[in-house]
Amino acid sequence: MPEATESESRKLLGRLREVMAGSDPGQARLDKITQLIGDSMGTEVCSVYLFRDADTLELCATEGLKPEAVHQTRMRLGEGLVGRVARTGRVMNTADAPSEKGFRYMPETGEEGYTSFLGIPIQRLGESLGVLVVQSRDGRTYTADEVYALEVVAMVIAEMTELGAFVGEGAALSPLHQRPVLLRGTCAQEGASEGHVWLHEPRVLVTNPIAEDPRREMERLTGAVEELRVGVDKMLEISAGADKEQLQVLETYRMFANSKGWMRRMEEDIARGLSAEAAVEKEQSQARARMGQVSDAYLRERLSDLDDLSNRLLRILTGQGSQTGAELPPDPILIARNIGPAELLDYGRSLRGIVLEEGSVGSHAAIVARALAIPLIVNVQRVIAEALNGDHVLVDSDQGVVHLRPDESVVTAFRDKMAMQAKAQERYASIRSTPAVTRDGARIGIHMNAGLMADLPSLDSSGAEGVGLFRTELQFLVRSHMPKRSELVANYARVLEAAHGKRVVFRTLDIGSDKVLPYMKPTDEPNPALGWRAIRVGLDKPGILRMQLQALVRAAAGRPLTVMFPFVAQFEEYRAARAELDKVIAGERRLGHRLPERLEVGAMLETPSLAFAPQKFFDEVDFLSIGGNDLKQFFFAADRENERVRRRYDTLNTSFLALIERIVERCAISDTPLSFCGEDAGRPVEALCLAATGIGMLSMRPASIGPVKSLLLRSDLGALRDVIADARERGEQSVRPAVMDWLRAQG
Repeated sequence: MPEATESESRKLLGRLREVMAGSDPGQARLDKITQLIGDSMGTEVCSVYLFRDADTLELCATEGLKPEAVHQTRMRLGEGLVGRVARTGRVMNTADAPSEKGFRYMPETGEEGYTSFLGIPIQRLGESLGVLVVQSRDGRTYTADEVYALEVVAMVIAEMTELGAFVGEGAALSPLHQRPVLLRGTCAQEGASEGHVWLHEPRVLVTNPIAEDPRREMERLTGAVEELRVGVDKMLEISAGADKEQLQVLETYRMFANSKGWMRRMEEDIARGLSAEAAVEKEQSQARARMGQVSDAYLRERLSDLDDLSNRLLRILTGQGSQTGAELPPDPILIARNIGPAELLDYGRSLRGIVLEEGSVGSHAAIVARALAIPLIVNVQRVIAEALNGDHVLVDSDQGVVHLRPDESVVTAFRDKMAMQAKAQERYASIRSTPAVTRDGARIGIHMNAGLMADLPSLDSSGAEGVGLFRTELQFLVRSHMPKRSELVANYARVLEAAHGKRVVFRTLDIGSDKVLPYMKPTDEPNPALGWRAIRVGLDKPGILRMQLQALVRAAAGRPLTVMFPFVAQFEEYRAARAELDKVIAGERRLGHRLPERLEVGAMLETPSLAFAPQKFFDEVDFLSIGGNDLKQFFFAADRENERVRRRYDTLNTSFLALIERIVERCAISDTPLSFCGEDAGRPVEALCLAATGIGMLSMRPASIGPVKSLLLRSDLGALRDVIADARERGEQSVRPAVMDWLRAQG
């Protein structure tokens, strides 16, 4: 690019810096900016459109259009050429705007005489804030240099918007990060909590987007990049013995950190007048924009690596971003893009709630959050962009809703709800030691799910009769290497001791699908939920399965032991797994080790195929546990991670209940104990209906025990069976409406 153009660009940014430094109110600043851009580029019109909400753009300042249209002209996302630029996040440069598809004439603006159109998205780190537009009467296409210069200016406007530079007297804009925001996501762990935001990775704010001394900024960038490269090299040295995949990731980091193209683009941005931080962020924003348009998983991963490197570089340049010196608030609500199980365990039970921009209901974080009984909402879009450390926040995971900086009326209603829940918990505490016996005399066993030592105190406080499911994979997931057998023995022994003689059902390693060990080579499967997981991994890797079974037998040390194999799809898989356990028992006997006083061996029924296994299977297992989450998704062919389909299918669907009843009948023939484990076991209405089908034991999270037991104590299962049968006779798809009517009639 010619030096003269670069000088003009720096000159314009210098004048913008003067506007930023001035004491003008927000609207006056915006007006001056449009005048400066119009004068500099020699265009008749320059306009700034900013988002009023997620779907609406508003003309907030203009030079050349009718001034009375400011704050009056609005358009929906995707509407007209401006809306199209905002929706796609791409530059639009045309010499004949009226002939473009989607063109919409706004008569109130007086734009009919302008033919050429250049629209530049105003965005920061992939977040769209608005559109910068220049227009001219003559039909011309703007040059690449003009487009580039305007992109630089748009980036500065984005930074100024982020910093609240356009807020104040005379501006119709409310401050970013000050107004109340309602965000929605997916419930991954029920509960409600109030607290203050604690960002897992605090956002870096660029407070000096325009450079006063480009040479000085070049030096700062060079020094920071060199520090970044040294850091990556050290990471490689430390990880010299790591597995191949981890080393490949670090080598990719090194490649990007030494990329001449990346460095050259940032140097060009500085030459045009940006600060070092702004240049890094401009490249990062463009990488994020590309990331959203790439479908190839490998390329997305590489762009994600570049995004992470940019964050590291920004932290070096600004000194921001680490939590060093910051104190965790007394009521922290953790907000993160995503988080691993080990990192989450580091926070422990200090957290009041967790909100993730990504994640899934079956993720590692969700497993740990359930174990810690911390409300968790996942897939909350834009929460990272909206939240700041210390913001007041309400998390209603039951509804999948997050209130950032809520107004007083919302806070009052939320606290009323929490007070009602607290009163209900007091009522549940009074029935803690009461057996769950229905009004017609049916005794239902109530057990709890667990996965951490921290869960075990809930055995007494919740009134659970035992642990119906202990997830052993958490001890594998939170480590960077395979745990030793001695470590597993010690861990399982502590679990049995903490249970004080109550039954603990240890489920063997359930990995694969959404639970991938960090030190295990990942398998690229088109549908992991139906792939190499759970007992399939155990049988293909018998060394791991045997090690875990040995650890369980040794931890029992003469006490009763209950082992359950997960995701058994056919009889032979159970027999093969049982044979491995028999080998372990024989080996321990030869070594003279104490054997369990009593050994129960069962399976999780999570696939419809196992419901139709030979009766001999039901004869051989000591017990069965229905894994409701997986069974339901396979029965309805509806991925439970897919929001579009998972809510379409009801647990109380008559077809699904018929499958449950068939399993109950087959277990009754063989006198095989049967339990139900899954989210539905902890939902009072669903739990009641499952008990009515004949299931005698339910296993759920500790917080659900009170509500479930309370409803069981007040219900007549015989009468409920009649209600369900009548709904079936009428050909209803789900028995839920009939059951709810019956419950209301019962008071």
